[in-house]
Amino acid sequence: MALLTPKFFEWAKKRQASPIDVYVGRRIRARRVWLDMSQAALGEAIGVTFQQIQKYEKGSNCVAASRLQQMATALAVQSSYFFGSMPSESKSGDDSPDSQELEIAPEAMEFAANEEGRALIRAFNRIGDLKVRNRLVMLVKSLGEQEW
Repeated sequence: MALLTPKFFEWAKKRQASPIDVYVGRRIRARRVWLDMSQAALGEAIGVTFQQIQKYEKGSNCVAASRLQQMATALAVQSSYFFGSMPSESKSGDDSPDSQELEIAPEAMEFAANEEGRALIRAFNRIGDLKVRNRLVMLVKSLGEQEW
């Protein structure tokens, strides 16, 4: 067991998660939560434990291409979904929307992560009439300004 030397353990402790692994992990979690799928269910669908799914979602373990394809199938998305809106690493000064990282407010992430938020998002997206959608937004804004 030449791998299990003190130097190996020092290296393992120092290893930082890659920003790309963290980003992909967040996308995995976002899609899984959106589908109301547990980590155990996703793990079972792709043949790993829920602990391994946790590591993928945290970015502490890199997801192999074949495993990412299995996840895409289980989560009903294209494999490119996991890289969507990913900021480029180049510093070209390009300020186009495609070159900027999509910033989502923490409040929006919390909202989408709970059951009521997801239900409201799904229902709102089913409203086809733009006028009704705008009126609903005005109603919610006015309710938010009310002191109860």
